[in-house]
Amino acid sequence: MKTPFSPIPAESDRSCSDAPSENGRFGPASSPLSILVIDDNPRIAESLAIAIDLAGHRLDVAQGPEEGFSRLAARRYDAILLDLNYAAGRTDGAEGLAVLDRLLADDPGACIIVITAHSGIRLAVTAMQAGARDFVMKPWRNAELIAKIELAACRRAAPRDHVPAEGTAEPARLLGDSPAIARVRDLIRRVAPTMAGVVVTGPSGAGRGLIAAALHAASHGAGRPIQRIDARDPQAWARLDGAERGTSWLLRHPDRLDEIAQARLLDQLPPEDRYIAIADDPRAITPALARRIAAVEIVAPSLAERREDVPLLARHFARIAAERHGRPAPRFTPAAEALLATAHWPDEARGLAAAIERALLLGEEGVIEAALLAPPVARSTAPATSRASFDLDESERVMIEAALVEHHHNVTQAAQALGLSRGALYRRMARHGL
Repeated sequence: MKTPFSPIPAESDRSCSDAPSENGRFGPASSPLSILVIDDNPRIAESLAIAIDLAGHRLDVAQGPEEGFSRLAARRYDAILLDLNYAAGRTDGAEGLAVLDRLLADDPGACIIVITAHSGIRLAVTAMQAGARDFVMKPWRNAELIAKIELAACRRAAPRDHVPAEGTAEPARLLGDSPAIARVRDLIRRVAPTMAGVVVTGPSGAGRGLIAAALHAASHGAGRPIQRIDARDPQAWARLDGAERGTSWLLRHPDRLDEIAQARLLDQLPPEDRYIAIADDPRAITPALARRIAAVEIVAPSLAERREDVPLLARHFARIAAERHGRPAPRFTPAAEALLATAHWPDEARGLAAAIERALLLGEEGVIEAALLAPPVARSTAPATSRASFDLDESERVMIEAALVEHHHNVTQAAQALGLSRGALYRRMARHGL
């Protein structure tokens, strides 16, 4: 159970370190900070918002770890305030410590301040030993809170600062809790700090670029942007000669070069630099080039291999799309959630994100229904194969089943939602055994 909270206002006789500076701000920070609080207690979030706003900083609120990881995947924060208990009745801090461990695994330089009750001093010490920058005990004095946040943010290790990769402002965080994505995270933690060349494979749209960015973010060269080259463009190779030594390079499509072109590319790769490649077929990379750019392979798992992550990814994409278009965060109907768990998504996570954004724009009253969310595979003009036919039939069955659930098995309403006549829907239901 959460400890009741009642903030204690800053006293007028605070010490100099806690007193506001000439610009009305507390502590040593010289510019507004971007702060994230991960806490499911709305009263704490409201109290933090007041104190942080008065100090001239910006606060985002995540009502739990899932939303916290989602927000961290969309933007960078100077400091993270992390509660240590979430489930009702939990006081052991295990949930928060697990979140802390993953946050620091993704970004060892993250500035994390844990929030704990007065009786949780041992948990706070454990969190500090695990890598938290500081801790705040409830109830707190606002001046001390702001001073701790600003001081901790200033102590963020410069070599570990996140620098946005060239061409993108989004952090490199892999969302999901499935065994498949956990294996990818483990490989990144092992390989990223080394100079080994890594080739990222897997289906297009499954997040190969994000995995490459995560490798760079966890490397010793993370303080500088990674440089991108499409290996199919020989004119772009000239950039290899003019770059500072120790640069990290993202090489796209080296597997599409013939053996002679791959040999020429290898001759131009400075041995002091780090290489991360993205390829469709790593077997097409010659052994000589592979020793330089593909010593380790990391396979981006398809959504079919991490199906339990799909609802989480869908909520993340929905929140991002809602912010982009100035809409409130939508909710998914039960039928839409059922569809998320079973449907085949063309173009993998990239296709899922597009489907979520489309459903958000076409939906009403902040609700995403299954009929809007269904993958548009039925409109595909690609030549049919036996496997594609199976996927089409399965997607149609899932769409019909979701529409029936959505409309409480009212066939007339389900048919209207699917754009079918009652007779056509009955025939399809019979074919699928529904």
